[in-house]
Amino acid sequence: MPGAINLPHRKIIASRMAAYPASTLFVVYCAGPHCNGAARGAVRLAELGYAVKLMAGGVTGWLDEGFALASGEAEAAA
Repeated sequence: MPGAINLPHRKIIASRMAAYPASTLFVVYCAGPHCNGAARGAVRLAELGYAVKLMAGGVTGWLDEGFALASGEAEAAA
């Protein structure tokens, strides 16, 4: 997804998240509906006091809705 940052739920810790303003809204997603990493990340973010939304369906749902994926390589080339 354009502008997305890969932040695995295991790496969502207070010291790392301190780089983000308290007003940041995080949208978490996973590979698809079979994955629980997004839900686990949402819980960690909420516990740290951040606003968070879970994107139902994950990347699979994103593609099913007809949206394109972006990669760092494509953005760097643009």
